[in-house]
Amino acid sequence: MSGNLYGVSVGPGDPELLTFKAVRFIRQCPVIAVPQSGAQEEPMALSIARQVVPEILEKELLELPLPMTRDSDELERAHKAAVDAICFYLRKGMDVAFLTLGDVSIYSTYGHLCERVRACGFEAEMISGVPSFCAAAARIGETLAIAGKPLQILPASYHGLEEGLRRAGTKVLMKTGHSLRAVKEKLRELGLYEKAKLVENCGLPDEHIYHSLDQVGEEAGYFSLIVVQE
Repeated sequence: MSGNLYGVSVGPGDPELLTFKAVRFIRQCPVIAVPQSGAQEEPMALSIARQVVPEILEKELLELPLPMTRDSDELERAHKAAVDAICFYLRKGMDVAFLTLGDVSIYSTYGHLCERVRACGFEAEMISGVPSFCAAAARIGETLAIAGKPLQILPASYHGLEEGLRRAGTKVLMKTGHSLRAVKEKLRELGLYEKAKLVENCGLPDEHIYHSLDQVGEEAGYFSLIVVQE
């Protein structure tokens, strides 16, 4: 009997935002897969989960090198290697929990991997969690959408930002990071600069909340997002 793959959302950073369902799947899966994208000693998703499920460290840990790059060839190699490693355990009948920050359905590497795993003949499911922008909105005390007000989720460092910013409603700008300077300029150009707030490392010990972009430098950390309220 083959094992199943589960994409388990661990939330944006605060371990108290792990769902009961996420905890259950972490506990029941014998193999824990975590993306390893840098030189940090412990992957962030694992660090969050172990604060609630300390016995996670007793499980089989599968660290998957998944670089943060837009090089399609490098990504293809990394995704293939990750799927091969996951399928090794699935063929042995072992369930695998792939930990992902925020919610598994939003800009998650799991989206690339689960389709490949399914193509190999295995089951792959998603365990939803708290999205980073919902947690950030709560931290700054803002309602993202109400009544008929639309909500735009925009990858700020990708093409199409201006088009999204021109639409009505609240805008959430994710993946700002190294593009913050250009994002600031575009917000000024469109008259939205004064309506923007930034949350960096939401729910983590080094969380910072900026109620004005004047308080932020030309770059922000990878785990930063901007909320623009009209």
